[in-house]
Amino acid sequence: MGKSAQKIVILTGAGISAESGLGTFRDEGGLWAQHRIEDVATPEGFARNPDLVHRFYNARRAQAAEARPNAAHQALARLQAEHAGEVVIVTQNVDGLHVAGGAAEVLHMHGTLAGALCAACGHNWTAPLVMQTGQPCPACAAPAGRPDVVWFGEIPYFMEEIFAHLAAADVFAAIGTSGEVYPAAAFVDEAYLAGAHTVELNLEPSATASRFAERRFGPASETVPAWVAELLG
Repeated sequence: MGKSAQKIVILTGAGISAESGLGTFRDEGGLWAQHRIEDVATPEGFARNPDLVHRFYNARRAQAAEARPNAAHQALARLQAEHAGEVVIVTQNVDGLHVAGGAAEVLHMHGTLAGALCAACGHNWTAPLVMQTGQPCPACAAPAGRPDVVWFGEIPYFMEEIFAHLAAADVFAAIGTSGEVYPAAAFVDEAYLAGAHTVELNLEPSATASRFAERRFGPASETVPAWVAELLG
């Protein structure tokens, strides 16, 4: 297959948004450091204390609304626009910065902060900047509105579609991911089995770095534009 027609599948994690001022899970002093995952990112935590969960996501939503895409987001949008083959962007991020950076299509496997979800009927709608406990669903009127974010213990969105893309990939890149959250941490193995060239771009080696054929380390705003420039030749 000629270089120009290659299918490129890209997975991004929190590291690509760090330079836009959005903290990763493991940052000291960030939003995540102040809460236990079990309390703010599980269905059980929401059932126990919906007020706390809404406060947490309202803060994240406000933070994301202030954030601006950086050079890494913009470079991937450029790759999507200019590469002759297909470029599929899959993200674990819920911040919406890929779309803000110009990406045409993004598979948000963990949902988005901009979305609300009815825990009763599954209807999705655009979230207000501030969500409250008992937010009524526009479809069924149940007071069961929650952030449309995939929590631990829930199945990510688009999984069938993502695995189909991985099975057809010529190149697979993981950018700014920790390699600690499954099923995304296993995407490199799926792509490798499909015969794809695999590359990790990260600030430092992830938990799965050894499973990539190529590794590039440094800030995403530097490594991603450089990689994209090479691909576009």
